[in-house]
Amino acid sequence: MVQSEEYDPYEVAKQLYPDLPQGFPYDNFDLEELILPPGDDMGIKSDDDDVRDEDVQTQSGFGSCIVIQNLPKAPEEKYEKLMGVVRTIASKLGDVRENGIFMPLDDATKTTKGFAFVEMARKEDADAALSDERFINGYQLDKNHKLTLSRFDDFDKYAKVPDEYVQPEPVAYKQPENLHSWLADKYGRDQYVIRHGDNTAVCFNDGKRSRAEVAYQREYWTESFVQWSPQGTMLATMHRQGMAVWGGPNFTRINRFGHQNVRLIDFSPNEKYILSYTSHEPATARDSFHVLINVWDVRSGKQLRKFEGPVDEYAVGSSAGPNGALKWPVFKWAGGRDDLFFARLGRGKISIYECPSMTMLGKESLKLDGVQDFEWSPVEPVLAAYSAEQGNQPARIVLIKVPEKTEMRQKNMLNVSDVKLFWHPQGTYLAVKVEAWTKTKKSTITSFQIFCVKDKDVPLEVFELKNNKERVLNFAWEPKGHRFAVVHGDGPRPNISFFSMRDDKGRLGVRELKMLESRACNAISWSPQGRIIVLAGLKNFNGQLEFFNVDEMETMATAEHFMATDVEWDPTGRYVATVVSHVQQMENGVKIWSFGGRELYSSQRDKLYQFSWRPRMPSLLPAEKEAEIAKNLKQYTKRYDEEDEQLLQQADADVLQERQRALDEWKAYCESRRNYAALQMDFKRELYGPRFAEKEYTIQKVMVEQVVDQKEEPYSTK
Repeated sequence: MVQSEEYDPYEVAKQLYPDLPQGFPYDNFDLEELILPPGDDMGIKSDDDDVRDEDVQTQSGFGSCIVIQNLPKAPEEKYEKLMGVVRTIASKLGDVRENGIFMPLDDATKTTKGFAFVEMARKEDADAALSDERFINGYQLDKNHKLTLSRFDDFDKYAKVPDEYVQPEPVAYKQPENLHSWLADKYGRDQYVIRHGDNTAVCFNDGKRSRAEVAYQREYWTESFVQWSPQGTMLATMHRQGMAVWGGPNFTRINRFGHQNVRLIDFSPNEKYILSYTSHEPATARDSFHVLINVWDVRSGKQLRKFEGPVDEYAVGSSAGPNGALKWPVFKWAGGRDDLFFARLGRGKISIYECPSMTMLGKESLKLDGVQDFEWSPVEPVLAAYSAEQGNQPARIVLIKVPEKTEMRQKNMLNVSDVKLFWHPQGTYLAVKVEAWTKTKKSTITSFQIFCVKDKDVPLEVFELKNNKERVLNFAWEPKGHRFAVVHGDGPRPNISFFSMRDDKGRLGVRELKMLESRACNAISWSPQGRIIVLAGLKNFNGQLEFFNVDEMETMATAEHFMATDVEWDPTGRYVATVVSHVQQMENGVKIWSFGGRELYSSQRDKLYQFSWRPRMPSLLPAEKEAEIAKNLKQYTKRYDEEDEQLLQQADADVLQERQRALDEWKAYCESRRNYAALQMDFKRELYGPRFAEKEYTIQKVMVEQVVDQKEEPYSTK
């Protein structure tokens, strides 16, 4: 028997760590002292501070198991027949594991117990089965048996509910932050978000002083991109576990939504709902990509509906990208202030869903043979749909009013090659760009068919460019008004034409206002207030910019932002940003311009991934009141200019006051350390002795070349 030798840990530590303090690493390290006291977070706030312990539920491990209840109690000899019925029902719920169905027998009566256990292939399949519309209100098997579904884990959860009610402790009310606080900025500044490298920052655009002021910034805030909600109330960030929305002056988290590996999101226009999308690769070569789209309530964080299936089911018509990929958004939201409807394209149909029930409108899809694309009006639940030619049936554009599903207007067309739909931002017009084949089928001609939606009986205006065989590169409505711009031409420098839907007396009729010839332009961007348009030559055009006043039909300024990739107006139309994003390898950054084309300031950012202005809520003033204010704006200009000047002077005074405060703090600190500095000086004087009086010096190494010897000899080639 070998007797083990006991070791003194302190002696071992001495040998292993001779240069460290005595007792390391055992002495003076009490783990209890390292545990933070309750409520002490060392000043570091966690994103999970609002998660309460009682909200965390554990599962038994049977998350993919569901229970079918209210089955008939059949005798043993009919067991197999009933099991066949259960298998058929289970197959409708999704993928079931092999041998994953168990229906118990009562040993005493030799009959089934009236329920069965079904183990699905994945937990997601069980979740989908429990939200299946056919079983939510009970599945009618026969007149005596209505089947219901439950999660197996729920039985254990409900069994633990105490018999006696215990009133929970009231939670103190916490005043939420004002989600619209940025609109109350005393300088009237707008915000934008900029994402570069691993950093994301929200900044105020201070155009009057030609600078940006950081309102909030954070590192590693998102894993892919950020997205403003349509009215700017919230900012969404993306993570592997799902997405989160943030708001308020300190951008605290409002809610989060669990969607594993989420890739894309889409808000409803009034921010009540949010859709999230992901896809799963096929398990076998015979399978296709699997699409999962969730619908969430933004405020509560509750999942309201789930759509899933093979990508072929969703990649239809305009929703299909190259090589059968899916184009986002799959679902499109109806216009208006209430978020009442959303819809998606199907094969020969449009499926319209109503909110908040998330059920199909009228329990059936809108049948439209050959439908290829549709778009909602931005201001009301009216959709425009395009159906392609099929056999002897011509192509068709139809306007449909929802929820009545009644046709407001339709137009048949022949020999159609392609169609694009363009709604006016105010919903007053719908422009349809139609490319039709010529008789030889070797080329196309382009025409525009414009539906005047707000006029009686929805009149139709049709017009073509002077050269209808020219390629149309871009089309854009003026956001407020009756004008639109078209970029057209086949050469490297296209033309830009401006048109109006009404004459000076307001009479309907398309008329050309002006054509700008041979411009270095491949993108046009209207100011949100109209009147001003930026003609931009992006990417291959090297960032050529022209600021054009459509009212006066004159160029206000020309400029250049080399290699610019994007142009974005702020929501008020006062400023415009040009961006060189990470698409370009060099010169990443942002330039801010006035609406007149004067460069205010620029900001260089390596690896600039994203720039986006924060949207504003729509005005609550009626159109007549806005027109009156615009008409009489000069009456208010002087007063507003005086107020702006006072604010700027006050801001400059605040800056000077802050600098003086910082200087006073520094002087006070120096005074408080004066005695310490004197003691330190005495210590150095005693330590260095006579050498203390020497001035400071530096040692430099100098290389000196010196010739030691030099001798001349004749050179011989022998």
